[in-house]
Amino acid sequence: MTDTPTRGRRSKVDLLPDDIRKRLDAGLRDGSITQAELLEEVNALIKAAGLPEEQQLSRAGINRYATKMEAVGKSLREMREITQVWTAELGDKPTGEVTKLILEMARSQLFKALLNESESGEAADVGMIKEAMLAVQRLESAAMASHKREKEIRKLFAEEAANAAEKVAKSAGLTKATVAQLKNEILGIA
Repeated sequence: MTDTPTRGRRSKVDLLPDDIRKRLDAGLRDGSITQAELLEEVNALIKAAGLPEEQQLSRAGINRYATKMEAVGKSLREMREITQVWTAELGDKPTGEVTKLILEMARSQLFKALLNESESGEAADVGMIKEAMLAVQRLESAAMASHKREKEIRKLFAEEAANAAEKVAKSAGLTKATVAQLKNEILGIA
């Protein structure tokens, strides 16, 4: 959970048993109690678990952890909102337009990674970006194959419906012109 180097040492929060850490995370997400009350509760759980007193959290430690958790949560919330907006916008668009959007997002991420590389001196994870682009290509290919198959199925269904309508119309005594018009309407030829 830490982004800054800690001389190879894990934080006290990272060393907590799972059940205590889950309670800490739940308390931070819930927000119904203050950090001070949550700190008191978590330290009581640490004591009840028989852990050494040096494992107890400090106000500064819980505040650092809460700040990091909030940053991650904010990022996740923003991504969900963006995804919902774009899904609503592109939900009924052809797959090609969705792919264009994804490719543009990938280009943007590549640009950010390269910019970060030049500013920080860290190597950009170009391999991950390349894998993402390959995944997009495969998804587009699968989507196009699915779209093509769906069109074929609809066409077959329309032909079956048109043939059935033709039989019914003929048996009902409709004229050849009316039967042809009905069939063309069903097939979308009209």
